[in-house]
Amino acid sequence: MGSQVFILPYIDSIAGFTALFIAAVAAAAWIATSTPRLSYLGVQVAVAFCLINLQEFKFQTSLTVARDRVIGIVLGLFMMWVCFDQFWSKPAGVEMKRTFISTMRLLAQMARWPVAKDLRTAIEDSYVLRETINAHFDRIRSLADGVLFEFGPSRRRDLELRAQIRRWQPQLQTLFVMRIASLKYRLQAPGFELPDSVRVRQQAYDGESARMLEAMADRIDGRAQQFEGVAEGTLHDLEAEASRALSSTQAQSFVTLLREIDALTRSLAAEIAMHEG
Repeated sequence: MGSQVFILPYIDSIAGFTALFIAAVAAAAWIATSTPRLSYLGVQVAVAFCLINLQEFKFQTSLTVARDRVIGIVLGLFMMWVCFDQFWSKPAGVEMKRTFISTMRLLAQMARWPVAKDLRTAIEDSYVLRETINAHFDRIRSLADGVLFEFGPSRRRDLELRAQIRRWQPQLQTLFVMRIASLKYRLQAPGFELPDSVRVRQQAYDGESARMLEAMADRIDGRAQQFEGVAEGTLHDLEAEASRALSSTQAQSFVTLLREIDALTRSLAAEIAMHEG
């Protein structure tokens, strides 16, 4: 409508209209490539502009057409907001927290992997689990952006939680990458084979580490629960057995990986305990 009132009356050539069309569509395309919360706005801007100005082989001089299109779009957006945002959806802050907790539980499940005895099945299942965790990380980022556009009595609390989760997520993603490397030892991938004595101790350590992650998830979920780190004796026994049963190079790589996992898990647990305490 602004272009009809202020721009089109001064355009008398196809070149001028082309410049206007490029500017309007480029702005709409820029918005359409943003986050899911805003991208639909760009699509509606492009649709409204094109329906009004490309419907006939002449400049549209009547504002009635533009008015009807805009009212139709606004009505459609209002009904979508009522149906999908007020009645059947959950606030982005609630979904962000739920997805983050679910991601921590999936990471704990990954620490205990594999559960299947068949190696091929275990590898295929591990790929599915890793893709699920990656999808959860993407969803958390998207929901964190959505929190900024929500208002209400819980907005302040949601923004505080958003800031915490945005600080915790990079640590959780780093732990996820380390767990992928650790999973190679659990799956006995070529070049990562371990003697049975080391594998048994690794399973014991991974079980304690997984319980710690689950306890952190319960703490964020509002279940008051104290959690302890992995027993130092468990990790010490694993390191000693790895040094005895493996070559020096392999033992150093294996022990260093476990130490990094343990340090990062303890650091994340300390931050969660401080915030949720």
